[in-house]
Amino acid sequence: MRRPSTHDAIVIGAGPAGTSAALALARRGWAVAIVEKSAFPRRKVCGEYISASNLALLDRLEIGNAWRAAAGPEIRRVGLFSGDTGIEAPMPGARSGFAARDGFGRALGRDILDTLLLDAARSAGAEVFQPRRVVAIERCGAIQAVRIQATGEKSSDEATILRAPVIVAAHGSWEPGPLPSQLGKSSRPSDLLGFKAHFTGSSLPPDLMPLLTFPGGYGGMVLADHGRMSISCCIRRDMLTRLRGSLARERGGHVSAAEAVEHHIMATCRGAREALEQAHLDGPWLAAGPIRPGIRAGYEADIFRVGNAAGESHPIIAEGISMALQSGWLLARELGEAANGLEARKAAGRRYEAAWRGLFSTRVLAAEAIARIALGPGGAAMMATVVRNFPRALTLGARLSGKTEPVPGLAGVRVAQG
Repeated sequence: MRRPSTHDAIVIGAGPAGTSAALALARRGWAVAIVEKSAFPRRKVCGEYISASNLALLDRLEIGNAWRAAAGPEIRRVGLFSGDTGIEAPMPGARSGFAARDGFGRALGRDILDTLLLDAARSAGAEVFQPRRVVAIERCGAIQAVRIQATGEKSSDEATILRAPVIVAAHGSWEPGPLPSQLGKSSRPSDLLGFKAHFTGSSLPPDLMPLLTFPGGYGGMVLADHGRMSISCCIRRDMLTRLRGSLARERGGHVSAAEAVEHHIMATCRGAREALEQAHLDGPWLAAGPIRPGIRAGYEADIFRVGNAAGESHPIIAEGISMALQSGWLLARELGEAANGLEARKAAGRRYEAAWRGLFSTRVLAAEAIARIALGPGGAAMMATVVRNFPRALTLGARLSGKTEPVPGLAGVRVAQG
């Protein structure tokens, strides 16, 4: 076993939540270790849209200019593609205090975004262990010992021990592992499974981000970087099973889950079908899940949770990256202002949980309500009827989902970057 290494904090997971926390802590002088199981760059099941209210935070993290240079076009319209219905409405702009060029959100592939953030964390002094996985955590008084191994190694192989008083769980939702926050996966007919793909040559208008609704699921489309159109969706497990069986009988052979999902969207959603008519798949479809929306404990057993580990909204509102970035920032702010010792960390954990709920609970509840309608019997048709008669409902929904909500303490803040 390799010699133990001591840090002030160990962050498990190098997605936007983990790296924003690590970056902010490292810039406060903390000795931070990041443990990430995957090699970068890698793609993720994610809608890839980032609201304009996050630009001040990206500037504070000192990747704002790099993000602006790489991200896709501004998204100035929100839409609904449901059956034969296609409706559009203005996207609400960011609240006052933002530069004019930052008034609207944009999309950037996770293969690029996550690498930008991790490189910035490394430059800020964070020590990165990648690709490594956490195999055990033990408490040794006030310090927690985290045993990590190279991804793919057996538990009996040589491991490295990292030690720190603070553990930040940024591993996403329902990831199997030794942390109390890693709950594993179950299998239920009502589970929502996530899928995502990039296409090139799409005819989707560059400033439009439509919500897609179709029997048994929902999704979204947005033009991201390098002309890639990102489509992401969720579909019920029982619906996917029926679709695969039906399509396999029709084609007389095995049908993958991704094939069934793409066929279903194209067959039932005219707006998506038209946008993809001349498009070409750029890389394979990705799958993940099941998705477990809801609010979880932000602090428990002396482990702090950020991103989806702390709480997850239905992806129907396209706020996952925003919540991840902002939760990491909120936690670093509370930890950075806390005194040393277990009781101080507990107090910081309570403050962080309160700040998290204050910032995100409304959008989590709004997403749940919208998703219930979209997934319910006749719900998609009802949504289309409402939006057809009141298109501004789309603008209102975007506002309720948090797309104009500034990050506490950062509205209007700009950081000079080289």
